[in-house]
Amino acid sequence: MFKPWTHPLARLLSCLLATPLVLILLLHPGLFVHADGRYAHGALMGVMLGLSGAIVHGVGFDPVSRPWRWVFHPWLAWPLLSWGYVLLWRAQGLSA
Repeated sequence: MFKPWTHPLARLLSCLLATPLVLILLLHPGLFVHADGRYAHGALMGVMLGLSGAIVHGVGFDPVSRPWRWVFHPWLAWPLLSWGYVLLWRAQGLSA
């Protein structure tokens, strides 16, 4: 059975989506601070889960256990990463 998320381009996409957010969170996490000086900690937990899933998927690791496959699946990681970019966009005051 063909699994599109196992294609090398899907794995590359995971790495490309995760790398900027990982670098921002590691090197300059203050970019996620809102105008009132607070982080959205609950939202950032979801983003970190998405980052973990994208990195696990991007390096080519396929978990054997079903719960871990669900947690680290790109169909969960990619929306959480998108949410991270939205949070970053809003924290920078760029929302429409």
